[in-house]
Amino acid sequence: MRILLLSDIHANLEALEASLAAAPSFDAVVNLGDIVGYGASPNEVTARSRDLGKIFVRGNHDKAVTGLLELDDFNPMAASAAIWTRNALTSQNLDWLRALPQGPIALPDFPQVQLVHGSPNDEDEYVVSLGDALAPLITRTTPLTFFGHTHLQGGFFVNDSSADGFRPEYRTVGQAESIPLQLKAEARYLINPGSVGQPRDGDWRAAFALYDTDAQVVHFRRTPYNLKVAQDRIFAAKLPPRLATRLAAGR
Repeated sequence: MRILLLSDIHANLEALEASLAAAPSFDAVVNLGDIVGYGASPNEVTARSRDLGKIFVRGNHDKAVTGLLELDDFNPMAASAAIWTRNALTSQNLDWLRALPQGPIALPDFPQVQLVHGSPNDEDEYVVSLGDALAPLITRTTPLTFFGHTHLQGGFFVNDSSADGFRPEYRTVGQAESIPLQLKAEARYLINPGSVGQPRDGDWRAAFALYDTDAQVVHFRRTPYNLKVAQDRIFAAKLPPRLATRLAAGR
């Protein structure tokens, strides 16, 4: 089975559509949360996400927009975008986002896989470093966890003799590319497919991944998208301009 892994779309319709166009054939779609927030196409991205599949976990921006999370811990720019998004969403999309499940959840038919937004230990926790990853890798027995939240493509592993992090190394800055990761049976993994709509690893291209359950390979992917249109939507919506300009830097 080939599973498309999407995370942190953040209402960036252009990045989502480019990712879907660049993706190889797949059998199912998993969405790791933060469907909305920051970007200017929340209804379009929510509707598209709903059409793509039924496997979701909620993100912190999904919670904040729907009133399940207070905005006190958000910076002013993120809070402003959350309020704008709440007012822009249709009542149907708002209700649907509010009902998204909390992770971790199991991947149907694959009990060795779990899905979270932040961490298996806390749905809002940022797993950025190996130190962050060690606790869930050591205390949890699930071999493979897919997570989002950090907007950093890559992940972490632990086996009987070592533990480390990894990031895919791409050759270009403007083309569609794919980097495979062969999973090993003796290791446990935390893997982030990256952010579709707002990467923060210095690469502006939309990030996503494909998990081949038969070959036990995760294919990390990047693809360019119409950055200007996404930025122009943000400017036209009168969202904080920084939300548009940061897209070009991948930060």
